[in-house]
Amino acid sequence: MTGTVAILDCYTVEPSGLGVPPYLSTYVRDAFSALRRGWPGVSVRYLTVDDVRWCLNGGEPFQPASLTDPLTYSATGNRAEAVKVLRDAEVVVVIAGGKVPSVHLHAQNGTQEEIARALSCVRGQRVLLGPLGTYALAEPQSYAGLFDAVHTHTITSRNVLLGSTGSASYEDLRADRDAYDELLAQMTWPVIAEIELYRGCTRRQFCSFCNEPVKNWRVTFRTTDDVLDEIARLYRAGVRNFRLGQQTCFFSYLNRDIEQIGTLLAQVREQCPDLEVLHIDNADPLAVASKSGARIAQLVARYCTDGNCAPMGVESFDLVVIARNSLTCTPEVLLRAVAHVNEAGGRIGPRGVPQLLPGLNLVYGLPGETHRTHFENMTWLVRILDEGLLCHRTNIRQARAYPGTPLAEDRGQTSPPSGEHFTTWKEDISQVYEVPMKQRVYPTGNTIRGLHSFFVSHQGTWYRRLGSYPIQVVERDVARSLYEPADLVVTGHVARHIFGRRDA
Repeated sequence: MTGTVAILDCYTVEPSGLGVPPYLSTYVRDAFSALRRGWPGVSVRYLTVDDVRWCLNGGEPFQPASLTDPLTYSATGNRAEAVKVLRDAEVVVVIAGGKVPSVHLHAQNGTQEEIARALSCVRGQRVLLGPLGTYALAEPQSYAGLFDAVHTHTITSRNVLLGSTGSASYEDLRADRDAYDELLAQMTWPVIAEIELYRGCTRRQFCSFCNEPVKNWRVTFRTTDDVLDEIARLYRAGVRNFRLGQQTCFFSYLNRDIEQIGTLLAQVREQCPDLEVLHIDNADPLAVASKSGARIAQLVARYCTDGNCAPMGVESFDLVVIARNSLTCTPEVLLRAVAHVNEAGGRIGPRGVPQLLPGLNLVYGLPGETHRTHFENMTWLVRILDEGLLCHRTNIRQARAYPGTPLAEDRGQTSPPSGEHFTTWKEDISQVYEVPMKQRVYPTGNTIRGLHSFFVSHQGTWYRRLGSYPIQVVERDVARSLYEPADLVVTGHVARHIFGRRDA
């Protein structure tokens, strides 16, 4: 093969990984390596669905205005010729799929209709990779004719055009791994790379909605050497921001091996002396609440950069919902886990934010839910406030039944009350819990450093840092250029973000 092949990134969102810019997903890197190894010498072009949207909608130049087009953040260097790239490519790998609901201010996941429209430009082989692959295989009639091959989890140079429903071994993925300079050169935003430590869940019994067993029934750990090799290649290509986030629980890596986890974090800092962000994601509260969890939290606070978050899936404080869905974590265990993280990382870091804080994940719409479920959730959230603890953020979502999970088989029962009350229940949590917690974690008058602008709305310019669920800070009534750096003084709080001003 000569000429070009292409990656069309329509973004992925999973409980164990983000693939929306600025996050660089494992899927994109695996596809890039597979194409490079499979067809040596070809040019691998990287596009986002936002590039294609822009071209197919007329390709008008972006005009400076008080409101930013939300799709500008994810523009690649190939935007102007996105349709031509798709038309000329001999192979196009589409990366897509959301396992959980998500909303992003600066990006929109590609829909099935948009993917079909983009693929109408393609004359070469059309390959799908990512969570959408599971949906496509579960409902073949809905995706008939769109793809020549489907990969649900991974892709290698040996099976690009064949498809796969299982995960390739880490040895095979490492054999494909190449330098990432060509890929990174096509991205215009500051990149944070998602790093996978293992597949599967270390719990003995899976939650009813957990999609990890669909991906990998058995736990498979990567060696620290393999992880460090990938990070080193990304660092050499210019990446300075990393998140060890593509797994169900960072604390359970190598079965909570404290020494190995400490060695991994220390060697990342040693091999990447100029890194700007090193964060984690996903923490099983059962692991964090243990004695080893308390020690691992200390290591994370010591070696990682500030503003870090350990999101914990308590999912529900209702004991009936916990039992019905095999959630296993009781409210008391969650409280102990939150305390461990506070003890390790509650101090303020050099950029004006705490070193490491817990995050909470709540899911409504699970079997067993009643109106009392919301009462229990509110009761325990208020207790966290009353005990003086700090939490970085709370993610509240409705359950989504992923094909192959027990929850998917349990559908068709009586609709849970959150189906009608989710919006008002979420607002209860916002006003009673989230606003006071924001005021506690980000006090008025404190300065948050290292922000960059990423969006402009009618409220003003929105800023963020790179990392795990960074706080969004709005500078009111001004429009700044994209990626403009700033340090902002906190002036106000609402449930999902805070307000700030430049220190005169």
